[in-house]
Amino acid sequence: MFRKVLLISICSMFLFSCSNRSLSYFNDYNQEQVLKESILSKAKNPIIQPGDLLEIIVTDLNPVAAAPFNRISSKSSEGTTSESAGSSEGYLVDDNGIIDFPVLGRVKVGGVSKYDAKINLTNLLTNYLGKPNVSIRYLNYRITVVGEVKNPNTFLVPSERISLIEALGMAGDLTIYGKRENVMIINETNSERTIVHLDLNKKETLNSPYFYLQPNDVVYVEPVKTRKDQAGLARSNVALLLSVVTAASLVYLNFK
Repeated sequence: MFRKVLLISICSMFLFSCSNRSLSYFNDYNQEQVLKESILSKAKNPIIQPGDLLEIIVTDLNPVAAAPFNRISSKSSEGTTSESAGSSEGYLVDDNGIIDFPVLGRVKVGGVSKYDAKINLTNLLTNYLGKPNVSIRYLNYRITVVGEVKNPNTFLVPSERISLIEALGMAGDLTIYGKRENVMIINETNSERTIVHLDLNKKETLNSPYFYLQPNDVVYVEPVKTRKDQAGLARSNVALLLSVVTAASLVYLNFK
């Protein structure tokens, strides 16, 4: 009986501690029904990194002349270009930021934005084509959301633009145990790791330079202390139950 009362008391304290937490986002905004303000945070152009998989399509006023600069798909019919296949196979950026490009050979694209890589490839192609046009997009633009969310996973981002809120939405939003005031973003760029902590309770997060995520970013939602305490209590209960079962078994065997 005493043990039941103790457990009920502990659970009540947990529930009380949860009730004092704010589960809303950006709750320091004023209560106006319509609020307009300048957008200070904008999505940054990602820098091409080793391991990125790029779709690169070359077109020209003369399609026949552009054909050698597009990969031929193993699935396409003979003689057709891979404007869809160069895309499906992709160009893998190696550890030195280099890709193997048809006709041009080894071309460095790492360490710059897609726009700069496009300009560089276009300049190289002007030696072969009259008016080349280069299209580049990521095939593996992904972000990972883990921790106290309903659906932790790694997500592909076809639009190549995603905010922290959109990423959390893809993961099913935070659970009630997610620590909204301490969401961690881990970013790796140019052999440098950056770890940022953002507070979803504060509107200033919307203007953070890290509000829009970069390719391969990891979002980690830390659990509140209540969750950790519950996990510890569960382990203690399991250990206690095993001890009771073991003791009961010994007593039974002795009497038998």
